Amino acid sequence: MSAPTPSRLLLAILLAWALATSSLARAQVVTLAEPVAVADDLATVFEKGSRLERERRWAEALTHYEDALRAHPARADLQQRVQVARAHYDVVRRYGDASFTKAVATLAERDALAIHDEVLLKIHGNYVHNPRWQQLLYSGLTNLEVALTEPAFLEKNLPNLPAERLVDLQRDLRQMVQARPADERQQALNLVQSIALSLKQTYGLPPQATILEFTSGATAALDEYSGFLTGSQMDEVFSQIEGNFVGLGVELKTEPAGLLIVSVITGGPAYMGGLRAGERILAVDGKTTAEVSPDTLADMLRGNENTQVEVLAQNSAGERRQMRLTRRRVEVPSVEDVKMLDREIGVAYFKLTSFQKSTSRDVDAALWKLHEQGMRHLVIDLRGNPGGLLKASVDVADKFVMDGLLVATRGRSPREDFDHRGQVAGTWRVPLVVLIDHDSASASEIFAGAIRDHRRGTVVGEKSYGKGSVQGIFPLAAANVGIRLTTAKWYTPSGQAISGAGVNPDIVVQVTNKPVDGARHLPATEDDPFIRAGLAAARNQQTARRP
Repeated sequence: MSAPTPSRLLLAILLAWALATSSLARAQVVTLAEPVAVADDLATVFEKGSRLERERRWAEALTHYEDALRAHPARADLQQRVQVARAHYDVVRRYGDASFTKAVATLAERDALAIHDEVLLKIHGNYVHNPRWQQLLYSGLTNLEVALTEPAFLEKNLPNLPAERLVDLQRDLRQMVQARPADERQQALNLVQSIALSLKQTYGLPPQATILEFTSGATAALDEYSGFLTGSQMDEVFSQIEGNFVGLGVELKTEPAGLLIVSVITGGPAYMGGLRAGERILAVDGKTTAEVSPDTLADMLRGNENTQVEVLAQNSAGERRQMRLTRRRVEVPSVEDVKMLDREIGVAYFKLTSFQKSTSRDVDAALWKLHEQGMRHLVIDLRGNPGGLLKASVDVADKFVMDGLLVATRGRSPREDFDHRGQVAGTWRVPLVVLIDHDSASASEIFAGAIRDHRRGTVVGEKSYGKGSVQGIFPLAAANVGIRLTTAKWYTPSGQAISGAGVNPDIVVQVTNKPVDGARHLPATEDDPFIRAGLAAARNQQTARRP
């Protein structure tokens, strides 16, 4: 990938990611089911987690431990399991990524060290909190220790090292880190260089492999939203910003037996080839999960534009079919299911799936379409929306809020402090209902918080995720890699910090049944309890407006 232009970088710096929850505050409640059952006890949590680890199902293990940690946030043992599972997941993904393995094979030691130095400098200058260098160093140690247990790392970097020598390497590595403190950035850099040289001389471990693991670990130690990005991962990030990507046009869930298709983008290669939500991909280019991990299988679907991939699919009836699909650029819609829910009183609806570069334009198109159909009330569905561009969220909120502050960002550096105010005096005056759930995060929470604090509409659903931070994407000068750093926290117009707290709905919808995979992509109907509650809120608005 060519280096991103400055304009792409500025857009990326406004990118905000997703995922976290907290307790519900006082609000009107619509009860639709019994209270949620108490979670499995911790013994069961660790038993299941250990099984997933033994089977090397790291994506599932990470999700499992993160869910448990939300229920038991003070448990240090769960925090440790999250860190280790994330390290395994990251190592497997990196070494399944051709852009990264090529970098490891071709980088000189001085180039890898330049990457590490640049990363530490960017952390020092841009991260939202003062970095603790010793903590970052120990996280790098964890990353390398984890890598030394992963077959993909060993095959690439230490293919002929006897098992007993591997044990010696792991012992020496920990002793070297523990022997020297690193209270300053330069000390941390010097120690990593020294460790890389020693492991090369004694065990033949390529120094660039050592240095890049310490680099990845340092960024992972900052928070759950910061991290190291390979060239391919940077391409994915910029694709999300632009609202398009090269691929097949499917959303997948990794499973031990294959890849469950959660949704298919209409008009994309997968759709045109006949693949549909609910089907499974069992093999990619002849490889199955018996030979590679589900995450690697999913990564194999990626590739350059106009290249082909062979897929073995199975439908719900168990019927299998082989197909060859051509990867191409797919436009990802950020607005879906635009329609009237109640024509009699003019209740309109659309679902916002993400906030990307095209979202403001997509929302305008949906609004004018619904206006022509008699829209007098509007339900905007943000359930499952993980966020995206801060600017896109501000631009959409600006269409409905008359004036004033929409969101404020505050960082360690004064250049991150900014009050985002509306530029247009609320073009659309239509009464609003906004649907949120526990997976509505980041830019979704910015929008919902602005609507709630300005009393511009009724927020309905569950408490949102609680991801109240802004990430910047920083391509590195030394190689085609980058990092994602949390640069600021954001606050709603009333001054409420969303990080870890979320947005509280005005009307709470309580549900106990876990949604089936792909449920958020189903058309909105009154069978959906959130839609019922949203319609009721809109109808109440209609009643309240009558003279």
